[in-house]
Amino acid sequence: MDKLVRVSHGRMLGGVCTGIARRYGWDVNVVRVAFVASCLLPGPQFVLYLALWLVIPMDKQHANTMATA
Repeated sequence: MDKLVRVSHGRMLGGVCTGIARRYGWDVNVVRVAFVASCLLPGPQFVLYLALWLVIPMDKQHANTMATA
């Protein structure tokens, strides 16, 4: 299994769903649909997504390209 990181390739917003899908070997579209479906239920889903966006580190490859730009 890969390390849990936000990825820069194939992401739609912050790379959280793509990173989770890659880490656990799931289809990224299933993770995205599950997140959107969970937003229909009451709870702090958006706050959780933002927290994960801040806590999960960006992949090293993307961080290196950002530093040289």
